[in-house]
Amino acid sequence: MMTSIRYKNRDETKMNHYNTIGIDSQLDWLRIRKLLCIGLFAACLVLAGDMILGWSVADENVVVLGTFSKYIGLSEQRIFWSALLGLVGIPLEGLCYFGIYRLIACNSMKLAHIYRSGIFGVLMFGALVHVMCCASVYYLNQMYQLQSDAAFAETIRFAKYFLLPVTGLFLIFFLLLTVTQISAFLKGYTPYPKWCTVFSPFFGVTAILIARVVGNHAITNALSTGWISIGNIWMFVGLLVMMNKAKNQ
Repeated sequence: MMTSIRYKNRDETKMNHYNTIGIDSQLDWLRIRKLLCIGLFAACLVLAGDMILGWSVADENVVVLGTFSKYIGLSEQRIFWSALLGLVGIPLEGLCYFGIYRLIACNSMKLAHIYRSGIFGVLMFGALVHVMCCASVYYLNQMYQLQSDAAFAETIRFAKYFLLPVTGLFLIFFLLLTVTQISAFLKGYTPYPKWCTVFSPFFGVTAILIARVVGNHAITNALSTGWISIGNIWMFVGLLVMMNKAKNQ
C-alpha cells in the first residue's frame, strides 16, 4: 500500500514538473508584451505578402477561370516576394502565439497545452500552405502561357495533390488554436476581461465577408487573401491595447 502511494506521488510530481515547462510562477508581462509586438510586426509582413499576391481584379468575362483569373498575369517577382514574406513572417507569427499561451497557462494548464499543440501545428504547416499557394499561382500562369484551355484543370489537379493536403492539416491545428483561445478567454482563464475574446484570429474572417459584399475590386480581393493576417493584427493590437487593464485586474 505504501509503495503504491509512493509511486503515485512520484508520478504526480513528474506531471507537475512537466506542466511548468516554459512557464514562470509569475506572469512576465514585459516578455509577453515583446512577443505581442513582434507578432504584430510579423502579421504585417504576412499581410503585405498576401496583398502582393491578391492585389488584382478578376476578369468576369472569363467563364472557365472565374475568380482564379485575377492571378493571371502576375509577375514572377510578385509571386516570389509574396512567398518570401510569408515564409519569414508566418513562423515568426506562430512563435509569438506563445505570449498568449503564457496568458492561458497562468490559470489553466490543460487549455494551455491544447493551445500549444495548435501552435506547433501552425509552425509546421502555416508557411508551407502560403508557399504552396504561391506555387499554385505560378503554376497557373505557366500553364496559361503554354495551354490556356487546360490551365484551370491542371492547376486544380496540382493544388489537389500539393496544396489541399497541407491546407487541411493546417486548418485542423488553426481551428484547435482559435477555439482553445476563445474558450480560455470566455471562461476567464486569462488576466484579460472575458469580452476580450473578440481579439482572436478567427474574427479575421469578417474581411472575407466584407470583401464579398463590396465586390470584385483589387483592394477587397487583396484583403480577402490576407484574412488570417488581418485576424492576427486585430488580435495582437487588441491584446496590446488592453494589457495595462489586464495587469491591474
